[in-house]
Amino acid sequence: MMIDFRRLFSVFFLAFISANIFAQSTVSTKLEPQQYQDSVYLAKNYEHRKVMVPMRDGVKLYTEVFVPKDASGSKKYPFLMTRTPYNATRIQGRLYSSGSFARLAREGFIFVEQDVRGRWRSEGEFSHERPLVDNANKKRQKQPDEATDTYDAIDWLLKNVKGNNGNVGVHGVSYPGFYSTAAAISNHPALKAVSPQAPVTDWFVGDDVHHKGAFFWMDFFDFLPRFDQDEPDKPATRTFGVTDSKNRDNYDYFLNTVQTPKRANTEFFKDSIPFWNDILAHPDYDSYWKSRNPLSHANKLKPAILTVGGWYDAEDLFGALETYQKIEKQNPNATNKLVMGPWCHGCWWSDAKSLGDISFEQPTGQYYLDSLFLPFMNYHLKGQGNAPKLAEATVFETGSNEWRTFEVWPPKAVENRNLYLLPDGKIGFSAPTVTNSFDEYLSDPANPVPYQGQVHRKRTREYMLDDQRFASRRPDVLTYTSDPLTEDLTLAGPVIADLIASISTTDSDFVVKLIDVYPEDTPDTVAAEGSDAVMGGYQQLVRAEILRGRYRNSFEKPEAFTPNEPTPVKFEVPDLLHTFKKGHQLMVQIQSSWFPLADRNPQQFINIYEADPEDYIKSTIQIYHDAQRASHLQIKVLPD
Repeated sequence: MMIDFRRLFSVFFLAFISANIFAQSTVSTKLEPQQYQDSVYLAKNYEHRKVMVPMRDGVKLYTEVFVPKDASGSKKYPFLMTRTPYNATRIQGRLYSSGSFARLAREGFIFVEQDVRGRWRSEGEFSHERPLVDNANKKRQKQPDEATDTYDAIDWLLKNVKGNNGNVGVHGVSYPGFYSTAAAISNHPALKAVSPQAPVTDWFVGDDVHHKGAFFWMDFFDFLPRFDQDEPDKPATRTFGVTDSKNRDNYDYFLNTVQTPKRANTEFFKDSIPFWNDILAHPDYDSYWKSRNPLSHANKLKPAILTVGGWYDAEDLFGALETYQKIEKQNPNATNKLVMGPWCHGCWWSDAKSLGDISFEQPTGQYYLDSLFLPFMNYHLKGQGNAPKLAEATVFETGSNEWRTFEVWPPKAVENRNLYLLPDGKIGFSAPTVTNSFDEYLSDPANPVPYQGQVHRKRTREYMLDDQRFASRRPDVLTYTSDPLTEDLTLAGPVIADLIASISTTDSDFVVKLIDVYPEDTPDTVAAEGSDAVMGGYQQLVRAEILRGRYRNSFEKPEAFTPNEPTPVKFEVPDLLHTFKKGHQLMVQIQSSWFPLADRNPQQFINIYEADPEDYIKSTIQIYHDAQRASHLQIKVLPD
């Protein structure tokens, strides 16, 4: 008797999905009927394959493929592909449990998820942000890189997966966003559309590992031990902080237990994590970091590009903005579009009606999927819809909670203005006229300013719009506030912090925060559903950034400060589109630590990664606001 294995697989798979969902429903008291229907739909209508795809150097990459069962004859589908270091088998979980991915399944695509070389079930050696080879012809290039691996994978899929229409789209969030950028650089002729989403781009200037040279060690102290465990058949054994810490207060844990990046390695990692060693070995912006930015190779791109980012993306806000800008500058004739929403890292794949205490008053994730991502992919991969009518930049305006479209980002029709720091804790649009005016604070590494006001074990995703009243109460945070606004004020694009500062030591960090202060009579009902925040006087963080002071003039060539000498400190704070409403106030806060989000600065011009606890010393910081030394923020005001 001949056995129909496809039919048998479908029967068993349906039984597995039904049992799994039933098990979930017994844990929670609420059954999700849509999730059940989506899972059954996928099991009935898609076939699942697991294959090893050969690359040009003989290395084989593990790949999972979901193909519509009716993909034959005149019914053909495009590929929608993600390349990942995070285990390709996770595609099953997304397809079966995520409403957004279920929607993609019903639209009809051949889904492909591939482990990049050296990760999980793929062969070869892994390298973090593997540098691309400087060769525009990826078809003929002999030395493999992430662009050629994409090229070879696409070639294999076109030839070996039946029912495809010859078109390929690539997308991915975060690290897979980096691989999406590399895919675009492959310029495979079948690759029609690429969507880098929160793409890892520059790990020294603005993404994940560093911000303006300051080491964002809390995330990587947690991330790297787990990332290094990629054996598919063994459970992860390392936990947060490498050891099974009982301390759930990350501020206390990093200050008193971990203490320094050097001690993190010698006491916890013990040289067992190569990338941590690489970070410590490259404290400045050298060729190691520069070679890992794929954008230097992003020239003459042929696929259409849709870059996606979130205003509250704690990991890769910089990467999305930088990717769009560099591709736009280097490829003036390319189809290159930008989407920025009110999202945390990857939150556009969820409902995204709110974040933390702040409501966005609409399901912004649904708008992204229905009105932006699907029209883009359907047009370029299927020839359906009106994607050419999508704006160059579709951007969510926070504060007013509305979507805006622009012909270019940042918008050109803006008024450049200066927001000046003034005596007595004021800010305004008129320059100070007084002489010899400054504020000062004592920056003490033994008592750093926390990045948020609550006790948490891991870094919160909401900190980028959290209430800053906890910081306003600290003596080592300078706070400047405007008068209540008499009309709405909308800022668009980057903010430039242009300070004159003196320090009593040879180095320090500078954190600048732009804040929206709500009127005292604001009702608590404006908060997001489930929040118990007191909204009267709420100080909502709009945008913030840190600069390691030694890099104020160059990331490649750090410079010491001359103690007590007034010195320009100028750096860019990432873009925003935010309306400060009538009756609200603008606030600027300045501080010299943001802990434990960023590691502490010893406030001496020494190699921080070799510093011991006794090397961390106090520094007196002075910020000037007089006629000769007018510290200010350069802002761009969008007219009504």
